[in-house]
Amino acid sequence: MAVQTKTPNYKVIGTRPIRHDGTDKVTGAARYGADTQLTGLLYGKILRSPHAHARILSIDTSKAEALPGVTAVVTSKDLAPAEDKVQELGEDVTNLMYLSANILAQDKVLYHGHAIAAVAANSVHVAEEALKLIEVKYELLPPVLDAYEAAQPGAPILLPGLRTTSMGEKGDKPTNLASLLRHERGDLAAGFAAADVIVEREFRTAMVHQGYIEPQASTAIWKADDQIEIWTTTQGAFQIRDSVSELLRLPVSQIRVTPTEIGGGFGGKFTPYTDIPAALLSRKSRHRPVKIVMTRTEVLQATGPTSGSLIRVKMGAKKDGTITAAQAELYYEAGAFPGSPVGAGAGVILAPYKLDNVRIDGYDVVVNRPQTGAYRAPGGTNAAFASESVIDELAEKLGMDPLEFRHKNAAKEGDRRPDGPIYQRIGYAETVEAAIDHPHYSAVKGKKQGRGVASGFWFNGAGPSSVSANVNPDGTVNLIEGSTDIGGSRVSAAMMLAETLGIPAEDVHPQVVDTDSIGYTGGTGGSSVTHKIGITTHQLGLDLRAKMAEQLAGLWEVDKESIAFDAGVFSSNGHSLGFQAAAKKLAESNPPPSAFVSMRTGGAGPGFATHIVDVEVDEETGKVQILRYTAIQDVGNAIHPSYVEGQIQGGAAQGIGWALNEEYIYDKEGHLVNSSLLDYRMPTALDLPMIDCVLVKVANPNHPFGVRGVGEVPIVPPAAAIANAIYDATGVRMSELPMSPPRLLEALWAKKA
Repeated sequence: MAVQTKTPNYKVIGTRPIRHDGTDKVTGAARYGADTQLTGLLYGKILRSPHAHARILSIDTSKAEALPGVTAVVTSKDLAPAEDKVQELGEDVTNLMYLSANILAQDKVLYHGHAIAAVAANSVHVAEEALKLIEVKYELLPPVLDAYEAAQPGAPILLPGLRTTSMGEKGDKPTNLASLLRHERGDLAAGFAAADVIVEREFRTAMVHQGYIEPQASTAIWKADDQIEIWTTTQGAFQIRDSVSELLRLPVSQIRVTPTEIGGGFGGKFTPYTDIPAALLSRKSRHRPVKIVMTRTEVLQATGPTSGSLIRVKMGAKKDGTITAAQAELYYEAGAFPGSPVGAGAGVILAPYKLDNVRIDGYDVVVNRPQTGAYRAPGGTNAAFASESVIDELAEKLGMDPLEFRHKNAAKEGDRRPDGPIYQRIGYAETVEAAIDHPHYSAVKGKKQGRGVASGFWFNGAGPSSVSANVNPDGTVNLIEGSTDIGGSRVSAAMMLAETLGIPAEDVHPQVVDTDSIGYTGGTGGSSVTHKIGITTHQLGLDLRAKMAEQLAGLWEVDKESIAFDAGVFSSNGHSLGFQAAAKKLAESNPPPSAFVSMRTGGAGPGFATHIVDVEVDEETGKVQILRYTAIQDVGNAIHPSYVEGQIQGGAAQGIGWALNEEYIYDKEGHLVNSSLLDYRMPTALDLPMIDCVLVKVANPNHPFGVRGVGEVPIVPPAAAIANAIYDATGVRMSELPMSPPRLLEALWAKKA
């Protein structure tokens, strides 16, 4: 279903061609990270800490090195000291000093599963046996696992050199509070004084994992001339190249990264967890290639999940439904090293609403858990769970319909976001209107069934993008791009180029290549790729048209300015040739035209969504069944509607898992106790109904095709929408994720007590 403000006259955009990578995917021909096979290949394994917090007293690798079949063992001593320097890493930035210490532990281990050493051998089994022979002596230290507790005076200190950064100033005492931020506008006290109703609540959310199918996998060869080649499953080949360059102290020109097909990422595949150890092992193994493939347990223990959090929200409103003031405090777990998505959470938490009096405080806190990574709208789900639950409670206390309350306070073009920027054209109000008008919202509910709504926001991204293309004599076009295809960027890029050239999407042959074969390209994250590659491929198409027009001008003996191009046809003074015919004709006397475009794009249009969910609650078991789900989202303009719907459905499904089942469970000693997919409970097809999508199309004015990012927003509203639905069904307001059966049962019993 689509709600559209204006229908552009597109021929290709908005259609649903067969995906260009479809055949390889369904036939098994697609090559993923673990599929890389090179002559003389060795196999690497990583030794991981059994403790959450301990000082490393000694590491003895001699027995492992002596095992027949072992070619090399590396530890942090094989890495040069990293600079205290910040570098872009996917959707965020990281300090190289902390990145190095995360990849191979230095003086301390800081979480259960922290990498300590790596082994290369002629088989996986020999490498596993070698790990058992490495002797590590530890001095155990008390762990701290909760962000709020870690931020308090007297908590065990993880990083003795860490000082709190606030307003550009650094503190002078060791701390676990890496940074704090504040967004403030208006008079908060006056705003609350003007309120007729005030709601103040505290919320907790658990750490959760992205849950991608394919584990991290890398193959690296460090050649005798100090050239490094890496084949890896990553969302950002250039980000891996740059990280490897910095940590191994080599120029980027000596490192070539080839991104393989990616079996899911959702923000979690930017960090060189396996790339650096594989390269080091290759160098010590007389330059033979080394492949490291993580197990599922390793993925859960030692890659970057998203933050658990404690969030406090206070909001006030007048009797007429106008929000007068809003305040939020967000404590986010960064894991063992600074860098939680609290900044993004602080930007998301109140973004859908027009607020004159607001204060948001964010705290980035290190704890004895794996360092967090991006996960689809990083920090947004936590934030919206808190704010959208309070929004619903405010509406109830005012006797207002929850969607009408949201619509009354909806931010619009020209309003200032709580974290500062002024909105350009946005479609939040339109998503709420579509929800109000949707049959789902007025459908009859059964007993013990509840209906909930919630809204969500994401900034969406832009950034550097590079593309090149050449026209073949048969009129087809080879398109080269640098963005890892994680959600359909190959087909969307092909479609946007085809639209510009007036040819079918099937006539464009897209390919993602290595870092030596294309210009610098930002990572695939933040719902940025379709936006930025759309801008560059559109310009690429214009450049190709201009070159072909110039060649035709010589052929037709006319001025090139006289040549018009419309719907794939070149014409001038009685001459006319379609794109395919023109390519064939020009090839007789001209080199095939080619073009290259590289630019730093901007103008990303923010995305908004409003979700409706029906649930049924079994009060005997605490089980929550999702009965019906409708996800309404402003997508700007849907390039390939099937991909857009798939992104929305996937994000909603992940949000449902986070809401009801998914969580990292640690014991008191900091051991992760559910490090398998049997115990880490993600939703399956049996847990979910069909997720219906409504595509609201408010075009982004800063994009040639009106594109807004899609993939981040749909994970933001589900948790709050389900919590509001549970309240509608039971009268119990849940304040902690996941809302698992045991937790819901306790809340139900407390209500009855």
